[in-house]
Amino acid sequence: MTLSQLRTFALVARLGSLHAAATALGVSEPAVSAALAALRQDLGDPLFVRAAGGITLTPGGRALADYAQDIVGLADQARWEVANAKNDAGRLKIAATAPFAEHAAGRLLDLFTKRVPGASVDVVAVAAEDLAGLLLERAYDIALGARPPAPAGTTAADPGLESVPFLRYQRVFVAAGSDPLGRVRGPLGVERLLGRPWFAGPAGILDSSEEGRWLAGLGVVPEIIRLSSETDALAAVRAGEGTMLAVGHIVQAEVRSGALLRLPVAGTPVPGLWWASTLDQHRTTTMAKTLQRFVRTADATAAMVARGGSRGLERRGSKFHVALWS
Repeated sequence: MTLSQLRTFALVARLGSLHAAATALGVSEPAVSAALAALRQDLGDPLFVRAAGGITLTPGGRALADYAQDIVGLADQARWEVANAKNDAGRLKIAATAPFAEHAAGRLLDLFTKRVPGASVDVVAVAAEDLAGLLLERAYDIALGARPPAPAGTTAADPGLESVPFLRYQRVFVAAGSDPLGRVRGPLGVERLLGRPWFAGPAGILDSSEEGRWLAGLGVVPEIIRLSSETDALAAVRAGEGTMLAVGHIVQAEVRSGALLRLPVAGTPVPGLWWASTLDQHRTTTMAKTLQRFVRTADATAAMVARGGSRGLERRGSKFHVALWS
């Protein structure tokens, strides 16, 4: 029984198909079959039987699947830790989705690097659909913001990641304080907004996001104009050029001052969650786990939602290196 055989079996068990495992490994299906045949002979158990559309694990196969995942994870972790022990002992590579990077990441990571001795972070803002692949490839240690959609070749229920929610927010429609829609009483139908531009940050409105699913449920397709940041999008809205689905606590002060108008669109506010995602089980790093626990603390939440001041990724120094929207 070799590590290579266990890695192949763990992937087959997770994907439920020899063909899918071969595709993920970049080898032929006969090569996968040969590795599994040797494993079955070594253990004296068929491990799985063919079924419509894939395989079904035997009781012995289910038992081995749990062990195989742990063994492979520990081997990968050991290899990574040894390779990075000298240069990256306290460095954390973070992938953040653009809205989180702009509205909360700076405050969170500033507090984290102050609270955790020796911690330093490299941060890059990436598209939500790239998060899972970057984590599984170990390009980054942890993802903050949107929950990573399942990558190709895996199921939504088991993409090999562990995601925990840590901050609830709401998206609300806002317009310029002088907008005529401010005179409307009662719920406003979303169709009333389709004749004007909808501004958004660089991520736009993703189909996989809460607001994307809300729009899909309504069956509407607005004109989305993406700008370099949600701050720029809000500036366009403030100037009377259109509307946007803004993060509620970010625009709260401007709504109170009258600079922005919160539109009472039916079905809003749209609730959302930001997530912290790492590799599952034993495959993630100690520092990534430390940050994943830290983001759920009361101090972290208070820092991210506190009024006033800068929120985004602006610090550049020995502990805080940022590359935005690259």
